[in-house]
Amino acid sequence: MYDFELNPFYELIIDDLVNRKYSVVDCFFSEEEINLLRANLLLKQDLHSFKKAAIGQADNEQIVEEIRGDSILWLDEKQPDEVERMYFNKVNHFLEYVNRTCYLGIQEGEFHYACYPEGTYYKRHLDVFHTDNRRTLSVVLYLNDQDWTPAYGGELALYLKDENGNEREEVVHALPGRLVVFDSKSIEHEVKMVNHTRYSITGWLKTR
Repeated sequence: MYDFELNPFYELIIDDLVNRKYSVVDCFFSEEEINLLRANLLLKQDLHSFKKAAIGQADNEQIVEEIRGDSILWLDEKQPDEVERMYFNKVNHFLEYVNRTCYLGIQEGEFHYACYPEGTYYKRHLDVFHTDNRRTLSVVLYLNDQDWTPAYGGELALYLKDENGNEREEVVHALPGRLVVFDSKSIEHEVKMVNHTRYSITGWLKTR
């Protein structure tokens, strides 16, 4: 531990996660990096690589547009392109720091590009499955255009409970470059109606 150096920026995210189980940051990636990631997503979308997203797990997956309307493309960390390698390097650096300071035992991640066309949404849900609770932290990075405004919709609504069980709704606008990290096991959430095509990378940090 003698060579370990505290990262004040990471510590702010961890402090949020400890105290309120979610964190919202706007400078994890630079504007240039966000532009590269968005261009990469759009290129792969032009190649018709995206598929309609399903709900459920493995053999129980179903496409139900009344619940979820996005299309996705999974990222392969073993064979990333140059832009995706940059993304994985930054996320894994944070992951290593969190494991070293918080002892969460996170061993792997899974990530996909996501596109929500106008008129779509994702109804309220929890990110863990009944038969698999390895997802520990949910991670969303917005790749929308720089002129994105709250009027375009697609907000992330987090449903939070206080110590007395009272619930409140925390609304997070999908501003370009914004990163949201939250507890996969306890925070129900939804994507509100989208009024303008919404792009992101969504993923989960998982224990073995």
